[in-house]
Amino acid sequence: MKKTVTAAVLAVATAFGLAGGIFVSKMAADDDNHPSGRFHFAHDSLVLSKSIYVGNASTVIAGEALPPGCMGGATGLTVNVPLIAGGTTPVAVPCGFASDNGEAPNDQDTHNVWNNSGSDGSFGITSPIFLDNITEDGWVLGTLPIPSDKIVTSFSSKSELALNLSADGKSLTFMAYHGGVGCGGTEVSPTAPNLIDVSASNTPAICDPTNPVASSLQNSPSTITAYYRAVAEVDGDGHLSVTDGNAYSGDNGRAAIKGSNGIYYMVGNDNSGNIGKKQLALTIPGFELINATGAELRIPGTAAPVPPAPPALGIDMIGRLEFLSGDKPGKDTNFRGLTIFNNTVYVSKGSGGNGINSVFQEGTAGTLPTGTPAELAAVPLTILPGFPNTEASTNTNFPFGMFFANANTLYVCDEGDGTFVPPAASGDNVADAQSQATAGLQKWVLQNGAWNMVYVLQKGLNIGVQYGVDHYPASINPATGGCRNIAGRVNHDGTVTIWAVTSTVSANGDNGADPNKLVKVTDVVSATSAPTSGWLGTFQTVRSARAGEVFRGVAFAPKSDDDNDHSHRF
Repeated sequence: MKKTVTAAVLAVATAFGLAGGIFVSKMAADDDNHPSGRFHFAHDSLVLSKSIYVGNASTVIAGEALPPGCMGGATGLTVNVPLIAGGTTPVAVPCGFASDNGEAPNDQDTHNVWNNSGSDGSFGITSPIFLDNITEDGWVLGTLPIPSDKIVTSFSSKSELALNLSADGKSLTFMAYHGGVGCGGTEVSPTAPNLIDVSASNTPAICDPTNPVASSLQNSPSTITAYYRAVAEVDGDGHLSVTDGNAYSGDNGRAAIKGSNGIYYMVGNDNSGNIGKKQLALTIPGFELINATGAELRIPGTAAPVPPAPPALGIDMIGRLEFLSGDKPGKDTNFRGLTIFNNTVYVSKGSGGNGINSVFQEGTAGTLPTGTPAELAAVPLTILPGFPNTEASTNTNFPFGMFFANANTLYVCDEGDGTFVPPAASGDNVADAQSQATAGLQKWVLQNGAWNMVYVLQKGLNIGVQYGVDHYPASINPATGGCRNIAGRVNHDGTVTIWAVTSTVSANGDNGADPNKLVKVTDVVSATSAPTSGWLGTFQTVRSARAGEVFRGVAFAPKSDDDNDHSHRF
């Protein structure tokens, strides 16, 4: 039976000038999973992940309860959460209300769907995923729409859709949402665009009764929904496979990478519910959340693991951190960046008020973590020597993507603190002093056993300088705030070229919805001082997103392989 990309996604592709000719593969598959119109990623090219908002005014109705199905109102509905020791404890679950409809910002009126994030901390709208195959200078060679009845992202979750090339170079991986059986029900949750608050929903096996996201369905809020945080893998011929996971309930998976052992390594965050930090370790869902976040491991193609009953450990979570007694358990591992270098997994934390924003190594150098849940729990998560190691870093350090040029040179994208400074006059810089000082591409060099940040590349990023976008309201024009996910290549002449997806600051209701950019910069690997003239060290804009479009991840294209394993493929 053939499965094709949804009509909604093709309509979006047409509207954005993607459909037709070589620009789009419909990704139709026959019984053997060979695309009917074959798609090949070009040799020595890049892949850019992106999403396009496809909602309209009726996607959200002003005044409706948010999240859909949340019954507590602004003051909260009390639910009784089961304790590990028996009995229950009461927890209040407050709700919000939509302040605006589902219309995206445009230059014709004042509606802005992202204003709803002010009253609903879980707010997001599912949207289709596209993989643009591009040249090094941003020319589009082809676009692969990912079927949105199989997996979707959330607009405007800015930390999603990182792309990583597998260790063998044959596939790309990213994380997104796939519907599962709703909590306490039997109906499978839909996977489609224009669903509300999926990015903060429960997963099918970890159901937090204090999570206000009870349903993603505006028209049927009484239907309980739940969504896997799934790993999507795409090979050089455009074949898609999806492996479901129950980690990251109540929040989102950020990135996945396939190691040389064929195992997925993931990062993300969980727990957007209302269980207090003192209650987490004492309640059954709280204990499950503590042990199903941060760094994770998944075996491709296997059934989604479920948490054992407390006090056993949870879902293949790698390592445990709690630096401060006042931290909310599980939030110290709010990881976002992910890479593997020399068979070692590295992760970065640059978000949240708990823990330490820094770069961490998983386990022993040269060894990819494996084992039972208990063995994985014992794997150390170690801050790289010389990187920030105090809780104060949550206000000054915002690392995201990482690229090792060699064993002694590490480039780290810092996205900035996201603070928008309202301009007093036209042309004023809208980024704060912290972002202007340290956001951008940081270069770290290993010297005498410790990593030292030798300089930050910013020239050409124009941090804090607002730019216009066609058909976008000038009142919320974004500015680059720093950068997030990156891809790098060491060149034969001793230089390195880094491609980076930018972060933004703006007056938008949620700056994750801002049209951002793909940029590139070249640096001399051996240099320990920033270039002062010429094109070296200067960012160039490779592509600019349009209104209603966002860029998320970048990686080198996977190699085509005619001997693909067709198991677990759509």
